Amino acid sequence: MQRIRLGSTNIEVTPVGLGVLTIGNTQLNQPLQEGAALVRYAYDQGIRLFDTAQYYETYPYIREAFRDIDCCRENPDRPIIASKSLDRSYEEMEAAIEEALRELNLDYIDIFKLHEVRQDPDWDSRAGAWQCLRDYKARGVIGAIGVSTHHIDVVQRMVHVPECDIVFPLINYAGLGIRKGAQPGSPEEMSEAIRACIAAGKGVFAMKAFGGGNLSGQYRQALDFVQRLGVHSIMVGMGKTEEVDRLISWAEGTLPEDYVPDISFKRIHVDQGDCEGCGRCIDRCPNKAIFRNASGLAEVNYDICLTCGYCAPVCPVRAIIMW
Repeated sequence: MQRIRLGSTNIEVTPVGLGVLTIGNTQLNQPLQEGAALVRYAYDQGIRLFDTAQYYETYPYIREAFRDIDCCRENPDRPIIASKSLDRSYEEMEAAIEEALRELNLDYIDIFKLHEVRQDPDWDSRAGAWQCLRDYKARGVIGAIGVSTHHIDVVQRMVHVPECDIVFPLINYAGLGIRKGAQPGSPEEMSEAIRACIAAGKGVFAMKAFGGGNLSGQYRQALDFVQRLGVHSIMVGMGKTEEVDRLISWAEGTLPEDYVPDISFKRIHVDQGDCEGCGRCIDRCPNKAIFRNASGLAEVNYDICLTCGYCAPVCPVRAIIMW
């Protein structure tokens, strides 16, 4: 598969990558060998960018998948592994980096990011963690550092942060999950911010092109929209080998123009780790299929859910996904 230089870094990635969250315990919860086999299958088919996070608890899958591959930085065909942490202090981030290296059996990791940076004052409150990333990069333990975010204002800010190598923004044509400050944001504004980051030499790989699966019925439209922004790679969560094959077919230009996926088996799911219990999806559901569970978070009654997807656009934190 084609390799693309990631912004001004020396890291080369494939135009599509595998988001490892999907196989973990917050979503498909695949057994270790099954999930690792999927990660390895993606690598064997040519994908070279793999995104994970401390929060996902998916390091064991990656370690098992690549246990017989030389992952040292000198190997040009190694898997490019990107991780991230929600931690804020220097000490917490240091522990997160060391955990990743230990659990992945690495002495070097290509990319490490602040996970899910939100509107002010979130960036400033994580100054200690950011300094830790800078120090580990200076020591040669990390190749590139950056942020992942759902927020337009954060992407705009990274244009002017010279130490930020990588930006990992949420973007899709419907604007699902895009935020600007405390309010919803538009795909047009996020697209403009992404282009500004690329022009500034940032490496940009995008998340949620399918809006957490809610746009997967418009497969080509969703991917084509993000590709046209000029991003270096598009990260997609997958749980089956046929999904890997289809994504690679799209990336290589062999997917039929009239391709329409079968999504009849998919269902709405509320990620309990992301849900903040605001209740907007409950108010929006036309069939009253979403309710508050004992934890005060949204949950779906599948006996009456219509899988209409009306709930997804009103979720402010992109907790509603479809698989």
